[in-house]
Amino acid sequence: MKSNRATLLGGAALGLAGLIAAGGYALNAASTPNVAIDADDIGGVVTNPNGQPEAGVWVIAETSDLDVRYIKIVVTDDQGRFVVPDLPSANYSVWVRGYGLVDSDKVTSRPGSTLNLAAKIAPSEHAAAQYYPAAYWYSMMEIPGKDQFGPGKSFPANVTQEVYLDTIKSNGCIGCHQLGQLSTRTIPEQFLREQGGVHSDAWLRRIQSGQAGVQMIGLAAGLLGGGQFKYFGEWTERVAKGEYPEQKPQRPQGAERNIVVTLRDWMNEKQYLHDLIASDRRFPTVNAYGPLYGSPEYSSNNMPILDPIKNTTTLFPIPVRDENAPIALGPGHAAGAHALLPSAYWGEEDIWDTRVNNHNSMIGKDGRVWMAATFRAPNNPDFCKRGSDHPSAKVFPIDRTNRNITVYDPKTKDYKFVDTCFGTHHLQFAYGANENMLWTSGGGPVVGWIDTKMFDETGDSAKSQGWTPLILDTNGNGKRDAGWVEPNQQVDPTKDKRIVAGFYAVMPNPADGSIWGSWRNSRGAVVRLDPGSNPNETALAEIYNVPMPGYGVRGADIDSKGVVWVSLSSGHLGEFDRSKCKGPLNGPTATGDHCPEGWTMHKYPGPGFKGLGDNSVESSYYSWVDQHNTFGLGNDVPMSTGNLNDGIIAYANGQMVVLRVPYPLGFYAKGFDGRIDDPNAGWKGRGLWAANGDRTPWLIEGGKGTKPLAAHFQLRQSPLDK
Repeated sequence: MKSNRATLLGGAALGLAGLIAAGGYALNAASTPNVAIDADDIGGVVTNPNGQPEAGVWVIAETSDLDVRYIKIVVTDDQGRFVVPDLPSANYSVWVRGYGLVDSDKVTSRPGSTLNLAAKIAPSEHAAAQYYPAAYWYSMMEIPGKDQFGPGKSFPANVTQEVYLDTIKSNGCIGCHQLGQLSTRTIPEQFLREQGGVHSDAWLRRIQSGQAGVQMIGLAAGLLGGGQFKYFGEWTERVAKGEYPEQKPQRPQGAERNIVVTLRDWMNEKQYLHDLIASDRRFPTVNAYGPLYGSPEYSSNNMPILDPIKNTTTLFPIPVRDENAPIALGPGHAAGAHALLPSAYWGEEDIWDTRVNNHNSMIGKDGRVWMAATFRAPNNPDFCKRGSDHPSAKVFPIDRTNRNITVYDPKTKDYKFVDTCFGTHHLQFAYGANENMLWTSGGGPVVGWIDTKMFDETGDSAKSQGWTPLILDTNGNGKRDAGWVEPNQQVDPTKDKRIVAGFYAVMPNPADGSIWGSWRNSRGAVVRLDPGSNPNETALAEIYNVPMPGYGVRGADIDSKGVVWVSLSSGHLGEFDRSKCKGPLNGPTATGDHCPEGWTMHKYPGPGFKGLGDNSVESSYYSWVDQHNTFGLGNDVPMSTGNLNDGIIAYANGQMVVLRVPYPLGFYAKGFDGRIDDPNAGWKGRGLWAANGDRTPWLIEGGKGTKPLAAHFQLRQSPLDK
């Protein structure tokens, strides 16, 4: 277990004393000869009230003059100098934000200007803390000790401290939205009034709000038995009385000072985006300089499309095939058709209305967008069911599914339906000779695939798909045998064993053609599937449970060497390298706990909860590997959504690098993608794209009326590159 961020970043304690400075003024270029700018840049120097440079603070330029809200953010160098590059022609508000400061006065400027910006020292530590990432505020919450769990204690008998933490972190509360930003560390006044000022009761009321109320109260009152309300209530009450985090973040250092973040808003103020896609992760120059496609999941039937060159947005109304396709909300879904109780923001209005439920999309080599989306009622066609002659149905028939696959052609606007028997959640294309195979997660007891070439040639959904259950080779003979034992039966060393370890993430391995998945539960595992020559009959699985101190698997990805990287609720980036396993990988003992030596835990940066030892409150939703250096830190760099750190966390050369979005506070991603627009254009030709995927975009800084954001992260060689 390690976190070497301090080794990489260094940094010194930040003083909070000083006078408040205000304002900023334009200089001619000759006054600041060391800050060279082009006609589309804004540059200058940030100084404090003593006239000294402010290093490692953010300079933010924002405009509403374009069709989209447009924000660009950079970091100052050691001498307080900055260059905000490549700005569209517009009027911008420019200001300074940083740790140890409060926001400076905003200055109006245009590209081609050089500014001297006056930083404002925070008048108190409490004022300074208002700009800390959510993690620092969330870490203030008390965690019940291990003695509070077990029969007859504060929580249901089957809830351990690890289950509790997993639920209030990545696989529960923070699986849908951030916790710790201003809007969640405070309680809406109307709920406090309704509950007589009692914070714990106000939390019980709060989480029943809106269309996610059923899901939230199910976790809180069902799984946790309501025991957490005491701790959440005490937390927000302490915040309301003026407490603030004891731990303080470091200012950006090293590579973090070279990051340029560009934000554009899209969609609308009521409906969220789960994800976006920019390119084909295998061939990252696909769709160069092209539009981004958003996945609205439960919120909407409209797919937003953002043109980052023109700075415009459009909507594609996603169709359904069958008129009787039901609304994709309510029982069987992670959101309700109607608000359980009125929201503090939208009252009784049902703001989510989807029938298509597009959770995730992938761009193929030809630029088409393949989508996990619904278009019919859940009852499967006959070829999926028992009695069918479909090769996969003969092995494992499937009666129902809630989400299928579709494909959208941006050139022709053609939209086709692939009628899958298995459910879908995340999608990934395979590599090499199998590059036309699209593998999926979300199938529950099975893993499914689509032969996209066959579908394009024939239009036949049945012939183009297959699926397989997960079978362990527990008899150790190296092949899959009929007559396996079922998941609820003991291992029989003379037979194989079927397991249910439904893929959440899906990861085709570029090194050997195997397919990996992450399995979510309180402990979690990664699963390897070797398709073999005929996956319907030959596919064999292996499962590798996460050892302590890790727990709580969420999203995962794989590097070009076949090493798996996974987000863990324990506050770790988990690394699993199968080549390190010492014992047999099949046979009666190869059932999950047979390769702890394959795991390495890398602790995420940021503070930890008190009383739990060395830990991080970071609750990462998903991990992704930059196989092709689309960002600039190198090939095969694993990265995670930093859901309580307002951005993305990269693990490069043994160090953690935080790609923070400091404005608006509360950025929360559920996935991201890399794209190389021009391999010969240096840092300007590459970058990462991420959507602010919080289900509640109105909880971000700015409040009600704020739209979801698309973020572009780029890495310069220097803070002054233009």
